[in-house]
Amino acid sequence: MENRERAGAGAVGSAGSLGLRVGQAVFSSASLLFMSVGVEFFSYTAFCFLVTVMGLVIPWSCTLAMIDVYSILVGCRPLRVPGAMVIVVVGDWVLAILSLAAASSSAAVIDLLLQFHGSHCSPRFCGRYQLSVMMAFLSWSLTAASSLFNLWSVASR
Repeated sequence: MENRERAGAGAVGSAGSLGLRVGQAVFSSASLLFMSVGVEFFSYTAFCFLVTVMGLVIPWSCTLAMIDVYSILVGCRPLRVPGAMVIVVVGDWVLAILSLAAASSSAAVIDLLLQFHGSHCSPRFCGRYQLSVMMAFLSWSLTAASSLFNLWSVASR
C-alpha cells in the first residue's frame, strides 16, 4: 500500500499552488516587460529595484511551479523534509516583502512624476510604468497568498 500524502490547498505540491506560481510568473514577466522594453527605466532607482525583484520572482516561481507539476503528475508530496518547506516559506516571505517594497516605491515615483504634469514623464512612458507597477502588485498579492498557504502547511505539521 502506497503512502501518498496530499498537500493542502495552496501548499507546495497542489493544484492551487501551481495556479499561484503560474500567476506569479506571468504577472512578474509582464511587469518586467512593461518596465524594460522601450522604456528608459534605469533613470530611477525605484524602477531598477522593481526590475531586479521581478527578475528574482520569475525563476523562483517557475522552479516551484515545476515542483508542483511533478507532484501533481506523480501524486505525492515532494517536500517532505521540514527544512525544505521552511526554505520555501522564507523565500516566499522575502520575495513578497521585496515585491511590495519595489511596487510601492515605483508607484510613489510614478505619482511624483505625474504631479509635475508630465514634464518629466511622457504619457507613453508613464502609462507603461503604471502598467508595470500594477502587474507587480498583482504578482505580490499572489506571492503573499502562497507564502501564507505554505506557512499554514508548515505550522499544521
